[in-house]
Amino acid sequence: MHKILTLNNISVSGLERLPRDRYEIASEIQNPDAVLLRSYSMHDWSVPATLRAVGRAGAGVNNIPVAQMTAKGICVFNAPGANANAVKELVIAGMLLAARNICPAWDYARKLQGTDAELSKQVESGKKQFVGIELPNRTLGVIGLGAIGVKVANAARALGMRVIGYDPHITVGNAWQLSSQVEQVLSVNEMAGQADFVTLHVPMNDATRHLIGAQFLKHVRPGLTLLNFSREGVVDEEALFEALQAGKLRSYVGDFPTNRLKDHPRVIMLPHLGASTAEAEENCAIMVADQVREYLENGTVHNSVNFPEMMMPRNGGPRLVIVNANVPHMIERISKAISSAGINILDMLNKSRGDIACTLVDTAAPVSAEVVAQIADVQGVLSARVL
Repeated sequence: MHKILTLNNISVSGLERLPRDRYEIASEIQNPDAVLLRSYSMHDWSVPATLRAVGRAGAGVNNIPVAQMTAKGICVFNAPGANANAVKELVIAGMLLAARNICPAWDYARKLQGTDAELSKQVESGKKQFVGIELPNRTLGVIGLGAIGVKVANAARALGMRVIGYDPHITVGNAWQLSSQVEQVLSVNEMAGQADFVTLHVPMNDATRHLIGAQFLKHVRPGLTLLNFSREGVVDEEALFEALQAGKLRSYVGDFPTNRLKDHPRVIMLPHLGASTAEAEENCAIMVADQVREYLENGTVHNSVNFPEMMMPRNGGPRLVIVNANVPHMIERISKAISSAGINILDMLNKSRGDIACTLVDTAAPVSAEVVAQIADVQGVLSARVL
């Protein structure tokens, strides 16, 4: 019986993917094999020795100490693309809100007072201050062409916009999905001088922190609308505020309110709604539950942020799952421990990712607890289990 600890409410659609005859699931449980969560911060969380996997029902993993988990041999999964349509729709909505000045116009209309006839006169005299722009033939710059960025770029093309994209790390799979009419730029600064709108779809890490800062904002085309449904730290708030005050930006649409920005007249702030749809929450929960189950039951790794992709067909017998430091002679030492017990190896898969490596071993005979313990004692092995 596998034990699953939930640190946030997880969609029932996802939990139903874990059969109750094989999984015990609770928000309070001792010695869990895996954790499922959404936004709960694990940085100060005490990691139990039994933990094998962490499943984040969403794309970002800033709330998980990934390096610490990796050092302990714990696989961290996320759900890239599961919420892509939800974020795409909000980005398009954000462009329309900004382009047509909908938020200040709505606020103006709500504050009107008088008879209906008086309201009508106020509307006719006041609407001039909310004249907007249309999206066709405007240029959208998309920074980050992952699952979300590709959907945003393609949707903008369908709306008649010119789209330019920047992503030095675009995958082959995402490139296949991207419209051939999306133009490439070689730097964010090159994009700044061409775009009427720029939308961010990158993870938060050392390379992307303050990606949008004073240097980028110095090059922007006057009247730019910047949209950030990525992560708060990708934008340098100080530089952004100065650009807004100087009138260099037409507007800023973001999902991460701060005291400095939330009341600015050219800022639209939303309460982190990017993936907040029933469909996205279900999709994320289903994807991550399936991934955690496959790892616990078969050692399969898909959509991990710290482990290599691992998939090997089962032979019907025992399988060893070993996580170890990516150092020389590990395969030799693991194989020796198995062969010394007189057990034949039927199949083996070994892959590495950075400092971590995983090995799947299918054997012709059962593997005793003593052999597993012997492998676990090998210097560099972080965890070993038999399925």
